[in-house]
Parts: sequence; structure tokens; C-alpha cells
Amino acid sequence: MAISTLQKLTSQIHRIPSLSSHILTRSSATLTSPASSSKKVSDRIVKLFAIDPEGQKREVVGLAGQTLLRALTNCGMIDPASHRLEEIDACSAECEVNIAQEWLERLPPRTYDEEYVLVRNSRGRILNKHSRLGCQVVLTPHLQGMVVAVPEQKPWDIP
Repeated sequence: MAISTLQKLTSQIHRIPSLSSHILTRSSATLTSPASSSKKVSDRIVKLFAIDPEGQKREVVGLAGQTLLRALTNCGMIDPASHRLEEIDACSAECEVNIAQEWLERLPPRTYDEEYVLVRNSRGRILNKHSRLGCQVVLTPHLQGMVVAVPEQKPWDIP
């Protein structure tokens, strides 16, 4: 009985043009559109370089759509307890990174909120034009090879 019902549904799908572009996969028993299928993880990998406070250049691997902060946290360069990872209101000075000049043009400009947090965290210092919040920089494939510097902790952020 179940097989005959499945055969009827399959024949109906092939008769309707809008559904014929969808594929019925036997393993998942769901309709999936070829256009909306997600990329393989290997296609989403973004490799960049980060310079730690000691001056050592390290390779950082992230995924497209992930924030720079998450990628830096995953490789151990930023303590995950210092930030809630995606919330701009939770930003500390440790979230601040410096982006190399040649990569600044490839990033969208700072938002008002990001600018506000950077000025607040600067504590009266002149704001560095290379400063960005890691939680606000979203990795994309065209950022492959980007160079960022993770500054040392500020004295007021050390427990």
C-alpha cells in the first residue's frame, strides 16, 4: 500500500512543472531543490592569517558566513569567555582586531554601532582606522588570505 501511494505521488510530481525541478531523494525522503542545495564545507573554507600579540603569524581557518571573531576563537587566539561571540553589546577590547590596509576596502564600512563600541573601547585614544570588531566582520570567499592583527589585551581588560 505504501509503495503504491509513493508511486502515485512520484507520477504526480513529474506531471506538475513547478515540482518536476525538485528531486525526491530516497535516503532523506524530502524534496530538495538543486538551486538551494548547500555547498560542501570544503567550498566554504576561508583561510586567513592572524598576527598574535607576540608577533607570530598563524593560519586561521574559518567558514564563509562565520564571523572573524568565531574563527579566531576556534583557533585559540581569543578567549571565548571574553565575548558572547555575535552580540555587539557584549564587545570588549579583546574583540577588536586590526585589519591590514589592503583588506579594508574589501570589507563593508563600519556600522554606527561598531563605531560607537570602538570609540568607547578606545578610552580616549585616537581611534585606529584599521580597527574593526571581530564579531562584525563576516567571512566571505573573497577575504581568502586576509591578514589581521590581534592586539594585546588592554590593562583595564586583564583580570
